Parts: sequence; structure tokens; C-alpha cells
Amino acid sequence: MSGTGFSRLESEQLILRRFVDSDLAPFLAYRNDPKVARYQAWESCTVREATAMIEELKSLQPGIPGEWFQFAIELKETGALIGDCAIKVEQDGRQAEIGYTLAREHQGKGYALEAVSCLLDYAFGDLGLHRIVAITDQENQPSFTLLERLGMRREGCFVQNAWFKGRWASEYLYAVLADEWLRKPWA
Repeated sequence: MSGTGFSRLESEQLILRRFVDSDLAPFLAYRNDPKVARYQAWESCTVREATAMIEELKSLQPGIPGEWFQFAIELKETGALIGDCAIKVEQDGRQAEIGYTLAREHQGKGYALEAVSCLLDYAFGDLGLHRIVAITDQENQPSFTLLERLGMRREGCFVQNAWFKGRWASEYLYAVLADEWLRKPWA
């Protein structure tokens, strides 16, 4: 599929866009930070893996069922890549899962809240989705606090459900419906 459909999303301080070749160095920096990777499925990322991922994303479109699409998160003020967020639409084409990662130096500044809010606006608006879920480790308080601030509801508490980085991890499942998101009080 051609990569010409999606261009970018903008919020007050951020641009969510496609990855470009010049994102390689900052992408590798945060992907190889052990504190950033702590609750992620990956431990690190090689130059080869990052280059291949950036190249593959050039030809993908967000919203294709069964495919993850990662948006680069750019700080408008500086043009710097500060992280990424992603969406994977399920095979039914009406539900999706989201995820997000920010470089350590950009965490705790409200950027994740702004980026994920922008992504949810896009998912429920342009993509016309019905339901979005997010899964987070129960030990990752900043992540589940973010999801709660976004108005997502904790729907599940899974105890030692995933073998993760050499240990059993417990996870929370959060969700929000389109009609809930679209009538949020800050809209």
C-alpha cells in the first residue's frame, strides 16, 4: 500500500507524523535506554532493526487491520523526535490497541497525555473506531495513571498472565468507547 495517505496530526505542542530517516539516531537513543525499555516488549534495538522499521513504516497506513502503525512524536518547538505512539486495528476493523513510548528526558512533562489524546481523536474520528484498549504492567504507575487521566476505564486485572523479561508480570487492561471519548469533558 502506498504511504501517501497519512500525513500528520497536530496538537498544541506536538506533531504526530511518519518516521523519516533522520529520526534514526534519536530513535535508537531512547529504544536503547534500559529505563525506557523496562516495560516494553523490546530490550534494545540495533541500527539494522531501526532502519528496517523506519523503512517499512514509510509504506504503511494507519488503520490497516492486523498491522501496527507507529507515529513519530515530534516536539513542535524544536523539531526533535521525543518518542512514538502506535495503534493496531483489530481484524474486525472497529477496535484497536494503542501503545506509547517517550524518551526519558521527555517523560513527566505532559507530552504522552497530549500525544495519546491526539491519537485517540484520530482513531475515533478519522478511523471511525468503536473501542480502543491499552495494556500496561501493573508496576508501571505512570502508564496506568496516564490512561486514567485520559478517561480510560480499567476493565481487567490479569495476575501473572505474561512471562516477561524473565519473570511473571501482571497487567491491567484499559478501554474507552468512541461515544465516551467524544463526550469527554475537555472536548
